[in-house]
Amino acid sequence: MRKTWFFFLQIIFLLPFLDACQSADVEESKPDFWEFPAELDFDAIQNRGFIRAIVDNSSASYYIYRGRTMGYEFELLRNLANRLGVGLRLIVRHDIEDAFRLLNEGKADIVAINFEVNEERKKYAAFTQPVGRMKTVVVQRKDRTHIDSLAELDQKKIYIKKGTIYKDRLLSLQDSLKLNFTLEEENTGLENLINKVVQEEIDYTVVDDDVALVNATYYDNLDVSLMVSQANPVSWAVRKNAPDLLNRIDEWIARIDRTGYKAILYHKYFLNKKNSYYRTSSAFSSVSGGRISKYDEIIKDGADQLGWDWRLLAALVYKESRFNNSAVSYAGAVGLLQLMPVTLQRFGVNDPNNPNESLRGGVSYLKYLDGFWMERVPDNTERIKFILASYNVGHGHVQDAWRLAYKYGKDTRRWQNVAYYLERKSQPEIYRDPWVKSGYAKGHVTVRYVREVYGLYESYKVLVES
Repeated sequence: MRKTWFFFLQIIFLLPFLDACQSADVEESKPDFWEFPAELDFDAIQNRGFIRAIVDNSSASYYIYRGRTMGYEFELLRNLANRLGVGLRLIVRHDIEDAFRLLNEGKADIVAINFEVNEERKKYAAFTQPVGRMKTVVVQRKDRTHIDSLAELDQKKIYIKKGTIYKDRLLSLQDSLKLNFTLEEENTGLENLINKVVQEEIDYTVVDDDVALVNATYYDNLDVSLMVSQANPVSWAVRKNAPDLLNRIDEWIARIDRTGYKAILYHKYFLNKKNSYYRTSSAFSSVSGGRISKYDEIIKDGADQLGWDWRLLAALVYKESRFNNSAVSYAGAVGLLQLMPVTLQRFGVNDPNNPNESLRGGVSYLKYLDGFWMERVPDNTERIKFILASYNVGHGHVQDAWRLAYKYGKDTRRWQNVAYYLERKSQPEIYRDPWVKSGYAKGHVTVRYVREVYGLYESYKVLVES
């Protein structure tokens, strides 16, 4: 009996260690994130209705300037999405490993970052035909720390973005020239490293020449002339098991090369120095100033009254007036929020060109519409879409579409169901239906309006702090 108890106690004592060993074995056998990528090719993206692309928030890639979404990669991706017949959703990431992870997990479909393709990277993804050619340059100041040759990097410390090809390139340079410099990798954006050079926090970084050239246009003290490598082809990344998507992107790349679209875009962002300077040095750029407009403060106050994210209200103001307080539409709507004379009078706006009054009147009208839809659409996120549509076309037309959705047994609390009938309100069989009270409307324009305001809002959320 004693032997039995002794054996039993031994088993109990050893169990935690056995479990720990099993856990370690399981951990060791866990596949790397790139080994089994999500099964998502172009047909799945097409059925979903949009493509998700990873970009960087920089003056060369994707940013906001005076409320407008801009950037070289952004415009290329928008053109690609239009060509593929899908919408576009962007994800901003600085961490390259994280970008590849999201790609393989199916949370992104394309990484629109300029990669020089090597065997290591081929483990993580498949790569498109070249979208351009990039050379690598040293970014430094024109002061006592300035160097004129790569040999002078000896005994220096160079900061580079983590996960880039710059490390291998510099180590090769170190070996060939017998240099002794220190490499410091940081998990940050290229532009942040350039800013550190400008602010004299570091003396040297290495980046692609496109980003370097843009920054050199508005920092007079920057020198980007010292070349680390000649121009090499760069590509974008997709999942290795998405051959149809890859083929379609390659066909698109060939097309924009053939038509000259890419060359025009490149000139706009990298060769037109005046435009680059104003876009990237403005206080109203997400790259440099972090503001959307000069009316951010009063927009935030108005959004507080509505219970909205201020960036959503900013997207609506941009859509209505482009932040022009003296804007007048062809129909006679005026001010930041383009209110019609009858609405101005109803909500007590005496001077529609006064941004404070215009915004106050617009917010009052939005609060009225919120109250109008409150009981019909309890969910706040869904209700905002009804409010935006009503702001654009009038709540009578949206209510007609709501009635038709009810008539045909659809869930009237869901915008997509009501939008279906609103889009068709220019068709006689729809606007002549007895359930319709407000008659004809170009409802498809309003549905697109809601989608565009929300699309701009999504960009603001990514690029501008709440």
